[in-house]
Amino acid sequence: MLDRSLTLVNRVFDAVDDWWETETVRRASGTALVLLFVVSLLVIEAGRRGWLPPVLDDIVATNHFAAISLTFTALLIVEVVALILALARSVATSVGIQFELFSLILLREAFKELGKLPEPITWATAQEPVFHALADAGGALVVFVGVIVYGQLQRHRRITTSETEQYRFVTAKKAIALGLLVAFVVAGLDDAWRVITQDDPYPFFDAFFTALIFADVLVVLVSLRYTDTYAVVFRNAGFALATVILRLALVAPAYVNVALGVGATAFVIGLTAAYNRAPLGGRHATG
Repeated sequence: MLDRSLTLVNRVFDAVDDWWETETVRRASGTALVLLFVVSLLVIEAGRRGWLPPVLDDIVATNHFAAISLTFTALLIVEVVALILALARSVATSVGIQFELFSLILLREAFKELGKLPEPITWATAQEPVFHALADAGGALVVFVGVIVYGQLQRHRRITTSETEQYRFVTAKKAIALGLLVAFVVAGLDDAWRVITQDDPYPFFDAFFTALIFADVLVVLVSLRYTDTYAVVFRNAGFALATVILRLALVAPAYVNVALGVGATAFVIGLTAAYNRAPLGGRHATG
């Protein structure tokens, strides 16, 4: 029974993963983002000229920068799927994608701030949004550099020498990833329905990072079944803490959000550098 369950999880996850990584899906998502950006610009311009029906007046933005923000939101959705699938491959890789996602969120926030500027733009009304946008963009750049450093520090080491236990651990991560993917799709559809029905949508990416915290903690607990090595447990718990900090950064005020994000980036870099030097001692040592 257990073997059948493990096989089913692997088949379902691998089918989803293989489909998502195809060139067709990659091209389709890129094309969709281009079309979304162009159509958004056209709709906003039509709204500014009074060509849209009155029912759309409260929905369509009047600033062209809103098209960039909307397109970045769609890009983030694509990145979230990649993040969820990466969770099954490597905890460390998944964390790296979390920070990639956060840097893109900062860039989106920068464009959102610019979207608050009236057209035509005057410096008297532009100072605060511009300073906020510069802070978000600067923070995104620092996190981007941090992600590069983090990637260069990666030394993937198996936490167990047993092929059977390694297979079961990877399968457990695939099951967690599938559950997270289902929750992501359901939450996304619910949020989209709220927008369509003009109900108040909830902060979608805030909610996703909250779910990601619980998924990370679950991975930490599952890993305890396959290793008792202090360095592995500490690293995985530290990664979960970094996700909590990113979650706080998403709701923090201007400037504080950047400080939290940069601090979390520095934390995972230091954690990874220390982990690379730590011996994986204990009954599951792999060298």
